[in-house]
Amino acid sequence: MANVPEIFGSRVFNQQVMKKMLTSKVYKALKHTMEDGTPLNLDAANQIAEAMKNWAIANGATHYTHWFQPLTGITAEKHDSFLTPAPEGKIIMSFSGKELIKGEPDASSFPNGGKRSTFEARGYTVWDPTSYPFIKDHSLCIPTAFCSYNGEALDKKTPLLRSMETLNEQALRVLKLFGNNAKHVTTTMGPEQEYFLVDEKLYQKRKDLKMTGRTLFGAKPVKGQEMDDQYFAAIKPRVIEYMEELNTELWKLGIYSKTEHNEAAPAQHEMAPIFTTSNLAADQNQLTMEIMKKVARRHGLICLLHEKPFEGVNGSGKHNNWSIATDKGENLFAPGNTPSENAQFLLFLTAVIKAVDDNQDLLRCCVASAGNDHRLGAHEAPPAIMSIYVGDELEAILEAIKEGTEYGAKGKSKMSIGVDVLPNIPKDSTDRNRTSPFAFTGNRFEFRSVGSALSISGPNTTLNAILADALKQFADELEKSSNFEEDLNKLVKREITAHWRILFNGNGYDEAWVKEAEGRGLINYRTTPDAMAHYMDPKNVKLYTEMGIYTESEMQSHFDIKLEKYCQVLNIEVGTMLEMVNKDIIPAAFKYMNVLADTEFKMQRVFSLCDAGLNMMKKLNDLINELHIKAEELSSMHEKVKTINSILEKSKNYADSILPQMERVREVADSIEVLLGEEYKPFPSYEDLLFSVQ
Repeated sequence: MANVPEIFGSRVFNQQVMKKMLTSKVYKALKHTMEDGTPLNLDAANQIAEAMKNWAIANGATHYTHWFQPLTGITAEKHDSFLTPAPEGKIIMSFSGKELIKGEPDASSFPNGGKRSTFEARGYTVWDPTSYPFIKDHSLCIPTAFCSYNGEALDKKTPLLRSMETLNEQALRVLKLFGNNAKHVTTTMGPEQEYFLVDEKLYQKRKDLKMTGRTLFGAKPVKGQEMDDQYFAAIKPRVIEYMEELNTELWKLGIYSKTEHNEAAPAQHEMAPIFTTSNLAADQNQLTMEIMKKVARRHGLICLLHEKPFEGVNGSGKHNNWSIATDKGENLFAPGNTPSENAQFLLFLTAVIKAVDDNQDLLRCCVASAGNDHRLGAHEAPPAIMSIYVGDELEAILEAIKEGTEYGAKGKSKMSIGVDVLPNIPKDSTDRNRTSPFAFTGNRFEFRSVGSALSISGPNTTLNAILADALKQFADELEKSSNFEEDLNKLVKREITAHWRILFNGNGYDEAWVKEAEGRGLINYRTTPDAMAHYMDPKNVKLYTEMGIYTESEMQSHFDIKLEKYCQVLNIEVGTMLEMVNKDIIPAAFKYMNVLADTEFKMQRVFSLCDAGLNMMKKLNDLINELHIKAEELSSMHEKVKTINSILEKSKNYADSILPQMERVREVADSIEVLLGEEYKPFPSYEDLLFSVQ
């Protein structure tokens, strides 16, 4: 059993190690850089680099790498050894301040959305001192931002850092109006990571899982998740062993792995860490996904992070628990203990309500992907329609403000809107509405639309940006006020009334909600192309550029990259599907038909014709012909789509034509599967995959 306090952070160059290995002067300089952004002089950088190198070598490292997050959505690293030639054919181990602060990887092969040509290869990585370096395998990993030669962001970290600073600036303006003397505001995050575990030997026999991360075929097993006997059930021994090693590896890297349990679907599980600052949480989640996959292999398992690896059971999300806090530890999304604190809370709550309603399209865009489109709105996932759940009690308070009436709750005082007479707002007065895409849960908002495979940097950049924009509008108005309390009341009432449509405490799974949302004027972009068609709308470009989050060029790049990836994913899925039909499913069906025919022929010598055998062969024959026709139609449609030049038009054709045809192919193939004898099935079934890990 691991000694958790002893191993926790043992592979991280954290503040405890810094204090031990740096002089007091250099440590203070680094602290100022981490907290205030004060530039480091080269002498201090050299001393820090030397200390990092010595610590890393003492812990078994031989290389270093600038660890960054390009627009692929995963991490990247280029490893260089500490080795430097010395006289007489010897070497020394060295690492300089310049090597620590800046690197120059080849940027030509990373996604850039057409911003630069392949021959323009220069890109730069720049050390992010707010995220601790760590040792992974044999390398010291230094978290860095990644930018092009002309200074534009080529990664997901840089915009997140920009958004955190912008939100800090605007939140402090608002806090100052309440006499709150906080010096810094930061966002915090706790991502609940869902995943599936399947046996590696079975996985290797499924071309679709290997090539696409999801099953393109698979008849529904006789049992799925309808018995509700998986969620929070006793964890199987093999999974426990995996989780124990996963925790140990994460703890060594300073990741606050806290909660583990079975999820609702068979073979589905969840790991949740303790909250930390958004930048560090994003880094740690990227690292967590990598470690989850690596540890699974050691146990003969495969960790599936695709949002919808299996049809007919729950998909996997990454519930994005988002909050903001001051340097004094005050959670700005938590109701306060005094009327003034509650007025402050209500203003921040109102800003979130306004931000979500005004930017439903951006929130849908930031969680858009080919994988997540399969999940949203299906089996324990929120719909693609954005809405906010605040709970009955808080909604009643907001309604009293909107209507200008008194609020009375059982055991609580009457309420008028003035700051001085606001009552205490009960904490944790909300249930957890699992059908809501954006739920207030007492002191944070849970953004449940984020897919399990996505980087959380993008969604949190968007959340920070849209809230900063709303707070800026509020600060611009209230800073001119001659009667703060009166104008605050007017603003809160006006904005809650204007954005009331976004509040919904009901069942987001109900089809009636889709119709009601349409009546409210809420957006329902069902697919990634539908959402991304609005990403470059003038109001979105204005928000991101004025808030200093993205340049218009960077936004155009993200638009192109997201749709290119969407098309690439669907292109691979179509190719895989056609290969499986022609090389696996149809040959397997013919083989089984041959067995049936041979059996029928032999039985005729002893008995009369067997109707069951003849019927079975006829069914299979008809289905094989139908599958062949539908697969040929898919192939023909795909060839036409591939000739389309416009990336938006191509992606819409994939969504509106190719995906439905893929479903038609799958429906026939799955009908064939249920007729085949067990030993003639071309690949492991859903029953095998979902119930084999014990």
